[in-house]
Amino acid sequence: MLDHIFLTVNDTDRSITFYEKVLPILGIISRLDYDGKDGPAGHPDLKGFGVNGRMFFWLKQGTAAPGAAHIGFVADSEEMVNTAHAAALAAGATEIHPPGPQLHYDPRYYAAQVRDRDGYSLEFVYKSWQHES
Repeated sequence: MLDHIFLTVNDTDRSITFYEKVLPILGIISRLDYDGKDGPAGHPDLKGFGVNGRMFFWLKQGTAAPGAAHIGFVADSEEMVNTAHAAALAAGATEIHPPGPQLHYDPRYYAAQVRDRDGYSLEFVYKSWQHES
């Protein structure tokens, strides 16, 4: 299991604005700014997102490399996928594929995919079998 990821973005303020509009829909509601001077020499400033005191999605200023990462965010329902997709588009994302079943993976795999303002591929994913009791 992953603990965290750093995503290098061209404009942290722009990216914070974007992700603050999208991530809360997925239950990612906490924000934290980490001052790099508090870490070892050369540590970057970080802008974090998470939930329940666990920050796991971090942005850092630099040159974006959109082909270097694809990020799939867990959604708790098809409606959550639809809502996150709509919010991302309203916040300036571009569509890769609209919400719907991803039959090439599994008929129960429901997702939508967009590119954020830096071109990173984001997927909002609901896999019903992973939410069954």
